[in-house]
Amino acid sequence: MEIRTGSLIRDAEEAEGTVVVIDVYRAFTTAGIAFSRGAEKIIMVAKVEEAIELRNRGLADLCMGEVGGVRPKGFDHGNSPHELSLADVAGKTIAQSTRAGAVGVTSVRKADKVYAGSLVVAGATVSAILKDSPDVLTLVGMGHEGREKTDEDEQCALYMRNLLQGRMPDHHAVRKLVLVGAESQKYDNPALPQFDPRDVEMALQIDSLPFAIRVSREDELMVARPEYV
Repeated sequence: MEIRTGSLIRDAEEAEGTVVVIDVYRAFTTAGIAFSRGAEKIIMVAKVEEAIELRNRGLADLCMGEVGGVRPKGFDHGNSPHELSLADVAGKTIAQSTRAGAVGVTSVRKADKVYAGSLVVAGATVSAILKDSPDVLTLVGMGHEGREKTDEDEQCALYMRNLLQGRMPDHHAVRKLVLVGAESQKYDNPALPQFDPRDVEMALQIDSLPFAIRVSREDELMVARPEYV
């Protein structure tokens, strides 16, 4: 298996083979928690208006996501794993729009198969990939709004690469590296209440969920479902 690594929207657009689009803070941690709460599927869209339209058309029950870390007007939930851990989403279809993860997924054009990655589903995603044994795997960290690399997404890609190559990184070491990064500091800033510090703890529960998040194109929509291995 050839393992490639990339970053940001530019590399998501060019990614080939099996592609893992990574967003640790917070989109694909939030999606993972929603699935752990029984959500049926998540439709990932780039724009807030697209999510609301899906709900208005009856194709989604709820909207969740963010712009600048803030829940958009008209959305049912923000982009917070802690918030979703308390939400009633069992059996629901959710439309998710975020400026990094969801945009990244919708930017993928050349992939054979797509997964949404974060630290909470990293191990399960690796298991799914190894079972399939693709010739090419591309890991893409989406960073801040798909424009600037961030430590948590780059570290998640490195963690997954190590697992794929038969090495077991130390969870505590990975956590420490992520926590010193710039994005982590937002969650300790009282001036930024949209960044709940409890989200950090949830996002850094490495390999805590037993499924990968598989994303498939269905009727021109990018639809995510949990995939157990």
